[in-house]
Amino acid sequence: MTGVRGVDAGGVGVRGVDAGRVGVRGVDVRGSDVRGSGGRTTGVRGARVRAAPLRRLTLGLLVAAVLAGCTTGPTEAAPGTTGTTGTPHTPNAPAASGSTTTAAPAPSRSAPTPTPQGTLLVADFGSDTVTFVDPGRDGSGRNGGPIASVEVGTAPYGLVVGEDGRAWVATAEGVAVVDTQRRTRLALIPYETETGPVTTGEYRGGGMGIALAPDGRHVYVGVNVPGGNGTLEVVDTATREVTGVVGVGRRPFDVDVSPDGREVYATNHDSFDVTAVDADTLRTRRMEVAPYGTEGGLGSWLKPHYAVVRPQDGRLLLPFEGERLAVLDPRSGKVTIERMTAGTHQHGAALAPDGTLLVVGTGPIGSADEGPSLTVRAPDGEERIVPLEGPHEDVAVSADGSTAYVTGGFTRDGYWNGITVVDLDKPDNLDAPATPNNERNKPIRLSAGNRPLGIAIL
Repeated sequence: MTGVRGVDAGGVGVRGVDAGRVGVRGVDVRGSDVRGSGGRTTGVRGARVRAAPLRRLTLGLLVAAVLAGCTTGPTEAAPGTTGTTGTPHTPNAPAASGSTTTAAPAPSRSAPTPTPQGTLLVADFGSDTVTFVDPGRDGSGRNGGPIASVEVGTAPYGLVVGEDGRAWVATAEGVAVVDTQRRTRLALIPYETETGPVTTGEYRGGGMGIALAPDGRHVYVGVNVPGGNGTLEVVDTATREVTGVVGVGRRPFDVDVSPDGREVYATNHDSFDVTAVDADTLRTRRMEVAPYGTEGGLGSWLKPHYAVVRPQDGRLLLPFEGERLAVLDPRSGKVTIERMTAGTHQHGAALAPDGTLLVVGTGPIGSADEGPSLTVRAPDGEERIVPLEGPHEDVAVSADGSTAYVTGGFTRDGYWNGITVVDLDKPDNLDAPATPNNERNKPIRLSAGNRPLGIAIL
């Protein structure tokens, strides 16, 4: 692979201004405050209007009607339908060679029930929803499918779920807060950073990577500012307010937090670096991560995308092109390189409980590159490559480390609306490197979501 393997010229441009969505949905009304432009609070908090006697009589009749049981409480879509303000589920994706496709079950019309543990939650970058997905029998993908979708805001990208069951979703408009048990949106917290008109597409402004502090008290979201450096915004999870903003690099694809919660790391795609942010003072340090150099600038493919933090030593692992794993020591800023073997452009990454690194290969950017895959890298560096059908973006792993869930969204063209489920048990026939997953643990494709990117397991 040469120093400049390709130009990231595809997907250029913005699909169009989503002007119709900027109104009420982007406002987070707390108590009696009404937020105006720029996040300021208008002077209407204490305003009270006296009702005329006739209005009092009318209100009294309405109260009596309520007490008589003439009204209903908040509604929520039943599992298998849309959420409170969601969109219809997409049709099943077509079957692909080398994998098994599970059709989504027929929608249920029964009363809503709490979301089961182990349900998948994906951010629908091609829509304005998150989708809840049944992972199937024993989490295998078999007989699984979408449960419900909930409207969160335009073009959601990353998401993270706390121990209290609340999901925090980075959208183009703000950070959405979702009660995953009731499958309802609780709030949409506007960004303090000015990102321009709310749009969709690969280069849209707004939230990208997002992470939760270990103690659950703060959420950190990387905000893309088209044409300039991004910011990291700090959200207080109790008050649901932005309490801090600090500048980082260009297009903060991913955000991670140190094991002790003292530092936050923004992986900045277009500036070839990671910004370390002190969680208390918001002081920053820039650390370049460019194992292929910075030649090509914004048009280069060879830039950092996603990172994971290794718990035992706090180092960041950043995969590049299925060839090089950059290991960044955030204390010194030093980067060491380890060899990888997938030979394909790579995006999402996750760590299994035993330290196994999972990396999503999106597919070739050059004629000599390999196809889409999932790299399963043991702590000792041994790798197994599982072929995937079509581009994918991000990955989550089950609590027992036995199953990986890979989203089919992809930030560029070629995405599909679903999740590939990969059994991480080693194949029976280890002498067949061309087909590392045999018939027993062949990947299963679930139709779910609309260009799903970020993923979490509830």
